[in-house]
Amino acid sequence: MPDLPTPQDAAEAALFTESWDAVLSYADLCTSGAASATELASEAFALGIQEARSAGSGPMRGPARRVLPVIPLLLTAVRTTAATWELAGRGHRLDPDLRLWLNSEKAARYHGMPLQRPIALRGLRDLQEADAALLWLAEVEALPLTVVARRLSLDPAVVSSELAQVRALFRDRCHRNHLDTPMDAECRSYARLLDAVTRSPAADTPEDLSRHLATCVQCAEAAACLRLAGGGLPAALAGGVIGWGGLAYLERRRRAAEVRLGAGRPVAELEAGEPKEGASKARLVRNSLLAAAVLLSLVALGVSMMPMSGSGHDNAASDDAGGQPVGDPAPTLSSVGAHPSGTASSSTRPTTSSTATDSGDKNPDTEPQGTASATAGNSPDPTRSSGSGAGSGSGTTTPASCDVTYDLVNQWPDGFQAAITVTTTKALDTWRVAWSYRDGQQVTQMWDASVAQDGSRVTATAADYNKNVAADGSFTFGFLGTWNNSKNSAPYGFTLNGAACGK
Repeated sequence: MPDLPTPQDAAEAALFTESWDAVLSYADLCTSGAASATELASEAFALGIQEARSAGSGPMRGPARRVLPVIPLLLTAVRTTAATWELAGRGHRLDPDLRLWLNSEKAARYHGMPLQRPIALRGLRDLQEADAALLWLAEVEALPLTVVARRLSLDPAVVSSELAQVRALFRDRCHRNHLDTPMDAECRSYARLLDAVTRSPAADTPEDLSRHLATCVQCAEAAACLRLAGGGLPAALAGGVIGWGGLAYLERRRRAAEVRLGAGRPVAELEAGEPKEGASKARLVRNSLLAAAVLLSLVALGVSMMPMSGSGHDNAASDDAGGQPVGDPAPTLSSVGAHPSGTASSSTRPTTSSTATDSGDKNPDTEPQGTASATAGNSPDPTRSSGSGAGSGSGTTTPASCDVTYDLVNQWPDGFQAAITVTTTKALDTWRVAWSYRDGQQVTQMWDASVAQDGSRVTATAADYNKNVAADGSFTFGFLGTWNNSKNSAPYGFTLNGAACGK
């Protein structure tokens, strides 16, 4: 798999961080697996950045030449790279529907005569790069205008009015391109009427024009670009510029925007001045649950240490279990951070351990807590971690039910890209993976999962489309992060749904 190009400066590094998520999201739509998606995205990213550098797009200065904004430019590079894979005999790694599209006349439109290309693609290319970037980020990437203003160094107070002007300018460019397109007599007879109808949100489409739009792809594309009201502009842009999978990509970006604005949004965005009320409420609820768990654990500990009727062996077991030290500190902290109820479960271990010793059996239904359970008469081993169940009288532990692979895909000054693959022996209907960093790393963006970070502890939660995992199956998600440029060591203390994982 090719390496990502190295950023030339801080501005380009920021550009890489902002664009990689979009590229990988579309590459995932185009391929049949996570490994193929990452490889396709890497090749396309290198190709697109090379073209952007040569054209002087975005923060990279060069010869003045009108090109697409950086993100749509990179997305078209994904499409171009996928076509190269198909010609090179690697098409089996692509989505079957994409392969059909690549070998059809629809794909040929994007590389054929300029006047035959989609109206939205030509209209966006005709805009100044800054105007086109504003339109794409707001409409297709679904970013809040405050974030768009920050990325493009615009005044947040006027960005809304600027967007309205850019929309009108885009419509004008699309109308001009529609008139320049070679068309038959029937299409040309409807051109003026189409312009008039799409200008007014309240205007009804005449019946004959409606029938024509139902049968003419070219005029229907023009109508979608010319009609600014009704919310169809994002779909017209995504479908016209990207081509295959445009609408699916648009839906993914909207879901990603909802994650950023919800519980999984990065801390950096909150600190940038956006509303913090939701995060404060979530933190209050989490702290309340932690306090309740601690109180419950103290009560359970007190009960376990009370004199019980029975043999002296039972009392000795309770005293020994009640005084057992905390196990591996990394899994224990992660268990509390990910599951507030984990503390209460841990406090019941003296009783569970005593029962297991008396009966000689393990309790398979015990929720794993990430530390080994001590047994009566045995000193607990603080180096062990349990993936399932409590320990038996022999002091052995059950092997972890999950394995984690941490892949540092690429890194550059102040930033890095990584992927995590988890293999689980049990079927899952949802998953939550947590880990800790040693060197102050911060996760800034994540795909195929939503992210939350509290200090050094990071928690990734499944998306709706990949939360179900079969037994002995695996899942992968990736992310971008920052580091202090002195040390970027691998994380530790991985847990899956609160249970410690092997690594």
